[in-house]
Amino acid sequence: QVQLVESGGGLVQPGGSLRLSCAASGFSLDDYAIGWFRQAPGKEREGVSCIVGRRGSTSYADSVKGRFTISRDNAKNTVYLEMNALKPEDTAVYYCAQAPITWFAGSIWTRPDKYDYWGQGTQVTVSS
Repeated sequence: QVQLVESGGGLVQPGGSLRLSCAASGFSLDDYAIGWFRQAPGKEREGVSCIVGRRGSTSYADSVKGRFTISRDNAKNTVYLEMNALKPEDTAVYYCAQAPITWFAGSIWTRPDKYDYWGQGTQVTVSS
C-alpha cells in the first residue's frame, strides 16, 4: 500500500533552481521519516536531506546546507526538496524514501539500508 512517487526533475543551468516533489500514499507523514537521496553515475547513493515525524525536524548533508530546503504539505501528503544555487556536482537521480522514526538519531538518516520504501527516482541534470 505504501507508494512514493518523485517528480520535478529536469535540466537546469548552474546556479538555477528546481523543486522536487515526493507524493506519498498509504501512510501519514507524521508517523515516519522521509529522506531524499541521490545517486550519480558511478557513485554510491548518498543522503541529501530528511524530514521526520510530527514535528517535521529536518537534516541536511553538508554539501547542500544553505542551498536545499526540505518541506512538506501534510494535506497533500507530499514532501518537497527545493534546490537552489545548483552545481554540476548535484547531477544525479534523486529518490525519496520512507523509514521508521526510531532509526533517526545522529547520522543514521543517511544510511539507505534503514529505509523500507523507495520511489522510482527523478533525474536532475545541472549543465550549461
